[in-house]
Amino acid sequence: MSGTKIETRVDEQSAEFEKNSRLLVDRLTEIKNEEQRIRQGGGAKAIEAQHKKNRLTARERIAKLIDAKTEFFELGLYAAHDMYQEWGGAPAAGTITGLARVSGRQVMIIANDATVKAGAFFPMTAKKVIRAQNIAIENHIPTIYLVDSAGVFLPLQEDVFPDSDDFGRVFRNNAVMSAMAIPQITAIMGMCVAGGAYLPVMCDKILMTEGSGLFLAGPALVQAAIGQKTSAEELGGAQMHAQISGTIDFREADDAACIKRLRALVDKMGHAAGAPFDHKAAAAPAYSEEGIYGVFSASPGKQYDMHEIIARIVDRSEFEEYRAEYGQTLLCGYARIGGWAVGIVANQKKNVSTVAPGTGEKRIEFGGVIYNESADKAARFILDCNQNLLPLIFLHDVNGFMVGKEAEWSGIIRAGAKMVNAVANSVVPKIAVICGGSFGAGHYAMCGKAYDPRFVFAWPTARYAVMSGDSAAGTLVEIKIKQLEREGKKLSDAEKKELHESIRKTYESQTDPRYAAARLWVDAIIDPARTREALIEALEAAALNPKVAEFKTGVLQT
Repeated sequence: MSGTKIETRVDEQSAEFEKNSRLLVDRLTEIKNEEQRIRQGGGAKAIEAQHKKNRLTARERIAKLIDAKTEFFELGLYAAHDMYQEWGGAPAAGTITGLARVSGRQVMIIANDATVKAGAFFPMTAKKVIRAQNIAIENHIPTIYLVDSAGVFLPLQEDVFPDSDDFGRVFRNNAVMSAMAIPQITAIMGMCVAGGAYLPVMCDKILMTEGSGLFLAGPALVQAAIGQKTSAEELGGAQMHAQISGTIDFREADDAACIKRLRALVDKMGHAAGAPFDHKAAAAPAYSEEGIYGVFSASPGKQYDMHEIIARIVDRSEFEEYRAEYGQTLLCGYARIGGWAVGIVANQKKNVSTVAPGTGEKRIEFGGVIYNESADKAARFILDCNQNLLPLIFLHDVNGFMVGKEAEWSGIIRAGAKMVNAVANSVVPKIAVICGGSFGAGHYAMCGKAYDPRFVFAWPTARYAVMSGDSAAGTLVEIKIKQLEREGKKLSDAEKKELHESIRKTYESQTDPRYAAARLWVDAIIDPARTREALIEALEAAALNPKVAEFKTGVLQT
């Protein structure tokens, strides 16, 4: 039976369309060029050094491991971006994580990049590995570790070693994943020393290449600690662990043989029951996904119709909109993405003409703002999606909740609390895409990172903070001026302007999606025209976990 097709109203030949497209493509090009630099890891010399050891780089290993004619969907590429500069930086936090197809199976790959400080663990490295493991745990994704690491980066050990989201959590997760019957295979393809030696041994299957090392303490430390002299091979080489300690399951001659064995082992894994989400054959959208470039406006003050974005993401561009005439600054509705039935909650960026409840007066509601009616509608819609086992997709471009006397009198806090409760207690998979702004409590209500989305993606145009740069700068400048006045100082207009601009620039740099991605608040910065692909990858991952908890909300504001 045919659904309700979105009728696009955008003229793709218009000057406005071309202008929007150019602005977004320029920003995307900047991001893609930067990503290429990050993918160079430790640089040409470090790559050459890895090759001289007769070892592939982490990215070369992944390219050979995954199925032909498939792509590696990288997560956390920007981790540690612009961090640890005093130590020469740590591109991608010295480790590579992402989803891929291996022998036809979707897997999570976690690979140490030995070209970056010998694959040592910085604080963000541990957090990145843990984030990848958490995604695997939430979605029951089989996980492959490609180990080539010198262990903890000792100058920063105090920030790597002790806390609940630090290095030790990796091994705890290994144990938890094994208990959950999530397959884990480790290939030791270089050094694996000290505490890091526990990772492979906590997994289900262990492979090791000739010339690699697995030991709690290397030869130098052993000699210093107990005076015993030994070679690395004798102490913890592949032959020793295969023949004497019995620690490894497969000894492989080199990287190529190891990768071949990995693929064979994945090929023979069993298949667990899937999730109870509805799936049919996928159908392409009726409109070009590249059309998003011209439809979307990255300018905070400009309006655009979020229906036009949805039309370029969902199957056949069909969207069954829920309460279409009520609470119109939030769009809610049912659709399919890649054949998967989903519920969509999206901020509408067009201003809406409506009638005020109670008074009947006409008013304009601002696009990107959550009003009482829209929060109430979204809360009920989210409850319905949980009742009917529909994964939820959140498309962010939100300034926050409406403020002012009328909003407060109408109970905006109560309506917002109801929406936040529904999001927080949701048991179906949630996936967030930050298209434009995602500010304040609106970020929370739209399933921000604190509300356990399975994945968080961001467009290059995303902005992510308590409030926008201009608003924050204005507030902070006023506070600073009052502080100076109490100290008997008075700023000229020029000095106030300079202070405002300085604060705005600092604040704006922190709203950039790269800043968020560096700290793993965002899993990937994606090309807007590949939003559908990213969502399909995420939905397929979510469908591996058959368990959906009982849905409860506790005391719900009404």
